[in-house]
Amino acid sequence: MKWKWLIGLIFGIILSGGSSWSQESPKPLTLEESIQIALERNLSLHISMQGVEGSEFRRKAAMTDFFAKWTGQYSQTRYNEPTVVGVFGGGIAGTSRNVSAFSTTVQQPLFAGGSILSNYRLEKLGVDISKTDVETIKREIVLQVREAYFNILRAEKFLEVAQQTVKQFSAQLEVTQAFFEVGMVAKNDVLQAEVRLANAKQGLVRAESDLVLAKSAFNILLRNEIEAPLQIIDILHYQPFPLRFEESLKEAIEKRPEIKTAALKVDQAKEGVKIAKSGFFPTVSLLGNYQRFSEEPSLLGDFRSERWTIQGLVTFTLGDWGKTAYRVGESKVKVTQAEDVKNQVVERIVLEVKNNYQTLRVAETNIRVAEKAIEQAEENLRMNEERYKYQVATATDVLDAVTLLAQARVNYYSALSDFNIAKARLERAMGRMYP
Repeated sequence: MKWKWLIGLIFGIILSGGSSWSQESPKPLTLEESIQIALERNLSLHISMQGVEGSEFRRKAAMTDFFAKWTGQYSQTRYNEPTVVGVFGGGIAGTSRNVSAFSTTVQQPLFAGGSILSNYRLEKLGVDISKTDVETIKREIVLQVREAYFNILRAEKFLEVAQQTVKQFSAQLEVTQAFFEVGMVAKNDVLQAEVRLANAKQGLVRAESDLVLAKSAFNILLRNEIEAPLQIIDILHYQPFPLRFEESLKEAIEKRPEIKTAALKVDQAKEGVKIAKSGFFPTVSLLGNYQRFSEEPSLLGDFRSERWTIQGLVTFTLGDWGKTAYRVGESKVKVTQAEDVKNQVVERIVLEVKNNYQTLRVAETNIRVAEKAIEQAEENLRMNEERYKYQVATATDVLDAVTLLAQARVNYYSALSDFNIAKARLERAMGRMYP
């Protein structure tokens, strides 16, 4: 029995050790690692990258219009009496009512009013637009990750403040109860301390819930399980932003992929005008044709005829010039529309940079104010605790001081996270890619 008990103990130790290893906390993620994971797994980015491949296929399809087109045709015909194999006086009198024929034509376009080249350029611009769309989506994903990352850090700091507040109210309750037991304070002081502690515990529960929700949103963004364990590196700090507004705006105009996309769409619209104008011109092609007729399906019988031709073909339709003119007019309207859209994009980006820059500066000011407020609140709490020990201050004074300190800390971490998020948004507005 002792051996069985010993073996069971050993297995229990091994299993408990294995469970502790399996529940080991995950390695903390850096912001850069989080961004990399999101970029690798994001479905919107994958869809946009597939769009690049699709537009590349359209470009290649447009390129084939420059090359010759080959067509072939094979037929078998049965007549009610023996007929002539061949046509146009080159036929051979046959003895069969069955005639097999094969013909093939090669057509090489020489001139199409510029429509072939313009269509190719339009599709090539489509490839460039797809690529800039990918860059836009990448920057959006990076911004989402940075915002979610700092939201977690904000929630963690708020949780720390809530935990500190509970400890401080608990300590104050102990002091108040001790004073009450020796008759130094009234029962009302104890009740006030208990109420403040209860409220602080409720705030702690809310802070814990907010942290859980922030981590869940981050897991979804990284396409992890919603309740997957998660830890991140604390990078919630303040570093002054070095650029002035004018410099930030200049960089945005130069780097924003949305502006590049709008400019490329203007170029596409201009190519559409050229395609429409091609209807005013004739098309010129070179055709080569080969034909063979025979009584045999294999086209190798004694009675057979063959011929080939080379032909230059010019095609034009005068009656469509009115319709073509209207299409040109419509295409020119699309150019104007595309230019207006580009101007709208630029104006929106200017406002976006201004808003984010202003928010950044406000957060910077709030950080400095909040830092000073924490120092003052800490000193206020210390003085009131000392005064309360000597019964110079009331319990309400101490409880209010704890509340003021907690609020000062919340304001500081709120301003600090607001600054980092505003910085992320400003860099996104400037077209920057992080890191």
